[in-house]
Amino acid sequence: MKGPAGWVRDEIRALAAYHVTPAAGLVKLDAMENPYRLPPTLAEELGRHLAQVAVNRYPDPEAPRLKAALREAMAIPDGLEMVLGNGSDEILQMIAVALARPGATMLALEPSFVMYRMSAVTAGMGYAGVALAEDFAIDLPATLAAIARLRPALTWIAYPNNPTGNLYTRESILAIVAASPGLVVVDEAYYAFSGGATFLDEVGRHPNLVLVRTVSKLGLAGLRLGFAVGPHEWLAEFDKVRLPYNVNSLSAAAAEFILARHEILDGQTRDIVRDRELLETGLDALAGVRRFASAANFVLVRLPDAPRVFEGLKARGILVRNFHGSHPLLANCLRLTVGTPDENARLLAALAQAIG
Repeated sequence: MKGPAGWVRDEIRALAAYHVTPAAGLVKLDAMENPYRLPPTLAEELGRHLAQVAVNRYPDPEAPRLKAALREAMAIPDGLEMVLGNGSDEILQMIAVALARPGATMLALEPSFVMYRMSAVTAGMGYAGVALAEDFAIDLPATLAAIARLRPALTWIAYPNNPTGNLYTRESILAIVAASPGLVVVDEAYYAFSGGATFLDEVGRHPNLVLVRTVSKLGLAGLRLGFAVGPHEWLAEFDKVRLPYNVNSLSAAAAEFILARHEILDGQTRDIVRDRELLETGLDALAGVRRFASAANFVLVRLPDAPRVFEGLKARGILVRNFHGSHPLLANCLRLTVGTPDENARLLAALAQAIG
């Protein structure tokens, strides 16, 4: 037998590869990217800085300067360890691989980031999802019951959640941490837009709590840089499954350079939060649109016929994310990334036309 059948694991053959919709010629509001580029003068400085990088050499696998830049920019205490990844997706994969003992189960709240389940399947872990409440809050009794029944090795909590955009109550998350026999990871990919909501102050107080962050949503998505922060006992184990030289020299040098000037990214973040509020006001004025509260750089909306509106937006040059059919709680839902003021205005106008 020469083909993959009979050799590739059945659960891998049953998967579909992560799909990214082509966005050429469209206003791209589907991937929660920062819509603002670096100021031209800073971009020119960055180019000169990167020209000095010795690309003929392997990167420093420990990346001490990059870790120091991240600590300073994000106020990470010195007593916590860090492990870097090629985007936070690689961090998800590292943690899943490290914990994928025979019979181990990963638990996640649903709907949430699809890569939690993907990382479980590819690592060979069992996976169980616990549905959120109708208002996207944590169904704490159901979650605690699942923890007691399954005794998960790993539980993922996105804070704010993607794609719903909401923050769960701290009490619910801490109750999950206290009840969990295994590791709980809080994924703060969108922390910068949440008005200061974070569990960084809780990391180190609980022996089974780790935090994950990324610089992607801050405006550096192209660098592919994420990291885990937590107690040494956990991070030392994850570091064992980190691939050598996983953060390339150009990404590390660019991140160090830009994070040393993080006030520029901070200013863009404030603009995005302001524009999110304006976008929400515009959405509230449209008949047939139900908007959900967001603490991220996107807004989830429910429409009478999301697939039709999605195609109508695309026909008018706007690409958003259609979640209809992905989970019962996301029926007729679209996720709208916050763009520039002009892009948001175009989105609102196109949305009004597409709703008809």
